[in-house]
Amino acid sequence: MPLQESTNSGRNVSPTLVTGQWLTTDELAGILNIDPSTLRRWRTARPPQGPPFVPVSDRVTLYSAIDIEHWLRRRRVDPEQAA
Repeated sequence: MPLQESTNSGRNVSPTLVTGQWLTTDELAGILNIDPSTLRRWRTARPPQGPPFVPVSDRVTLYSAIDIEHWLRRRRVDPEQAA
């Protein structure tokens, strides 16, 4: 049976919001093969750049695997269409 959206304090909360895969800055940097400082620089740029992120605290930022996939797909370049 699929999970339903639940209500917490009057707000709709999607089950995948909490149970989905979340990555730290270091984990995402490793996957993208970039330095973690690049992600930090993107986050502090005005306007912010890079993939969507969630600042959990002053020292912890998380990235949703779903958001990362969408961000990468938007950046995809198809050489046949780019010509």
